Amino acid sequence: MNVANAVKIVASLSWLLFLGAAAIAVVRASRRQSTRGASTLVLIAGVFSLVLSSLSAGLVFISPDQRGVVISAMAPGYRSEPLEPGLRWIIPFVENVIVYPISKQTYTMSIAPLEGQRPGDDSVAARTSDGQEILLDASVFYSIDPKQMVQVHITWQNRYTDDLVRPLTRGIIRDAVSQYKVEEVVTSKRFELVAQIRQTMSDKLNENGLILVDFVLRNITFSPEYAASVEQKQIAEQQAQQARLVVEQRRQEAEQARQSAQGQADAVVIRAEGDAAARLLQAEAEAKALELIAAALEDSPDLLTYQYISKLAPGIQVMLVPNDTPYLLPLPTMGPTLPGEALPGAAPTTAPTTIP
Repeated sequence: MNVANAVKIVASLSWLLFLGAAAIAVVRASRRQSTRGASTLVLIAGVFSLVLSSLSAGLVFISPDQRGVVISAMAPGYRSEPLEPGLRWIIPFVENVIVYPISKQTYTMSIAPLEGQRPGDDSVAARTSDGQEILLDASVFYSIDPKQMVQVHITWQNRYTDDLVRPLTRGIIRDAVSQYKVEEVVTSKRFELVAQIRQTMSDKLNENGLILVDFVLRNITFSPEYAASVEQKQIAEQQAQQARLVVEQRRQEAEQARQSAQGQADAVVIRAEGDAAARLLQAEAEAKALELIAAALEDSPDLLTYQYISKLAPGIQVMLVPNDTPYLLPLPTMGPTLPGEALPGAAPTTAPTTIP
């Protein structure tokens, strides 16, 4: 309880005291009794009540979340500055104070019956640039500018919510939505739309002495026909996306098969190239060996005979060959021999014996 209210209560009690003293005086007068003491009490109670009433009428307490506009019976009819928080004094019975809140206020327009300031469907119906009608739920957070409090009272009094905030918000939302397509409103351009509405509302409210704290676009509702078409489009897009995923999967599988076949083909080519290179090296080595052997035989003709003989078994002393077959290799001359004498170690030439 503030001081101003306490003074008003005391003033009310003093008037009750005055009425009681007056009643006592009237009763004593009707009984032809002395009213001198009662009259004095009535006079004192009356003066005390009048003083307290005048004091209570002049005291005004303004809380921190309020400002007071002083309305005066004298020209120009109001004070140019609002009353600040605290206990303030005005001219009794000549001035009075209208208190306005400067705290944050909220105005909500919603399709839900019990969410908004007005019962029933209070959403904002707007039409997009491509002709689609949508319903928008919105909330406006605002406050009165303390510096423009007197002007707000002069222009709007206590009608600023219904006559300014509500129609201004609905009109700005409709104008902003009309600049976008319906798909843009709900997807890529929604934040841009909200920013545009917020900026326009801030400018308009400031012109009328209000401060925009925030604007929230709560919900967007489509017509049943458009909602059905959006659902069908989403289903088609999901099916197309699934088909693209299947195609991509098949493409990846084909690419893997191609890479596997390419790897196998490359392995065959590498293996063939390795075999060919090995054969080439072997042929080159054999050719080089033959060249060396030919060169050796050219320098030592008897080397081949020597190699042949050295490969024979060491225990062979006699060699039998057919009488009509020449020697495989020319035997070297081991030394001078007599006619009919065989060379030492040479096989005798005899004809094969035929056994009947």
